[in-house]
Amino acid sequence: MKDRRLCVFGEVLFDHFPDGRRVLGGAPFNVAWHLQAFGKRPHFLSRVGDDAEGHEIRAAMREWGMSEAGLQTDPTLPTGRVEVSLRDGEPSYDIVHPSAWDSIAAGSSQTDCGLLYHGSLGLRDERARRALAELLTHRPETVFVDVNLRPPWWDRDRVLEMLQHADWVKLNAGEFALLQTGDGSGTESVAAFMARHELRGLLLTHGSRGAELFTGADGHWDIAPEQDIAVIDTVGAGDAFASVMILGLLSGWDMQATLRRAQAFASGIVGNRGATVNDPAFYREYIEHWNRGA
Repeated sequence: MKDRRLCVFGEVLFDHFPDGRRVLGGAPFNVAWHLQAFGKRPHFLSRVGDDAEGHEIRAAMREWGMSEAGLQTDPTLPTGRVEVSLRDGEPSYDIVHPSAWDSIAAGSSQTDCGLLYHGSLGLRDERARRALAELLTHRPETVFVDVNLRPPWWDRDRVLEMLQHADWVKLNAGEFALLQTGDGSGTESVAAFMARHELRGLLLTHGSRGAELFTGADGHWDIAPEQDIAVIDTVGAGDAFASVMILGLLSGWDMQATLRRAQAFASGIVGNRGATVNDPAFYREYIEHWNRGA
């Protein structure tokens, strides 16, 4: 992967809450933010509007040291936005469409990716799908797909087609149930799912119960969070997990250590408000711990 980029492709947006709060996020942006803090300098490929929130995203990236080289500006579409509302005490989400990230444009001059991360939500429109298709023509060594099924913005056949170019896939147990194929006598096993899509690895998350990691025919590890962790906000826990999985792949960690470290980092993130932390010291503690082999 020498001299090839670490690329993160997809949405960046603001969540807008009924009380007026706004939270910067989007799964690919969160993953890129974490990887930047871990010293990997990702090439983040997305698109914002020529508006106040687009300028705010650029300012946040500059302050965090992230490159803006892959961040496009759309002259007409607004920066991504999710309207969060409460119905009978339960949150619901309106992922505003169209948004600038739906129109990420292809650009071959900056697309030589060694590892390419992308999700499924960022491909809900044709223009973004064409941009990703161009990235794939450069044959990344590793494609990491993060499945995020957000009604009504997903189509089962399209998601399954997307997995055909994946090497690693992360999804939760509910998403796996929606995408697996029954054989008439039962549901498809993880091994069969991996074989069907020719995957090197699959990360299956179970929320508060932890996660499982599968590789090949025999590789299987599982991890559960510690029982006494403080939980303030679970938004972004999966993105935290994905970022450390990618860090482990790039760093050559063994799978058990990677899974353990991913769970520890996700457990740390849920103890904070929001999906990312704007404090380098927070990340430095993990880096120093991992450098000691813990």
